[in-house]
Amino acid sequence: MRIAILASGNGSNFEAIVQAVERGDIQGEVALLFSDKKEANVLKRAAKYQVPAYSFAPKQFDSKEKYEAALCELLVTQRIDLVVLAGYMRIIGNQLLQAFPQQIINIHPSLLPSFPGLHGVKDAFEYGVKVTGITIHFIDDGIDTGPIIAQETIAIDPEETLPTLEEKIHQLEHQWYPKVIATIVEKRSNQI
Repeated sequence: MRIAILASGNGSNFEAIVQAVERGDIQGEVALLFSDKKEANVLKRAAKYQVPAYSFAPKQFDSKEKYEAALCELLVTQRIDLVVLAGYMRIIGNQLLQAFPQQIINIHPSLLPSFPGLHGVKDAFEYGVKVTGITIHFIDDGIDTGPIIAQETIAIDPEETLPTLEEKIHQLEHQWYPKVIATIVEKRSNQI
């Protein structure tokens, strides 16, 4: 399976996925990385692993629809089977949803449906929950509302700080996102 990773930032989940492919844990290939930010550190990580990288910003287009059409064309042209969001900070629109039905997945740093949106870790921490975690889900037309594929929990220790919790969440993401991707790829490969 040909996997595209969409990312906007540092790229630690991107790197965890690429390393899992290199180890043979994921029976597919990371065919491309796309970033909507030309300065994103994830582009340096893509170069390090020799993953073809593409980048263009929404502001380069007359509308969000034209931006998404260009992204959709890139993914279709590259024969992508699975789109993996790894810190991609944009809402996926109808063009991509229709072109890749049940083929776009995301990881969110809370136990959805609790604490959706941009600040899942901070929101859970400030609310005072005793358990939080990560959610891997399919993308739909809502914000963090798609069907849940997997969740993993961690306890929040009484002496926890926001930075230590964020680090624990990142470790959980790096461990579980590649595992879930491997399972999806294996299941879909067996259906072909």
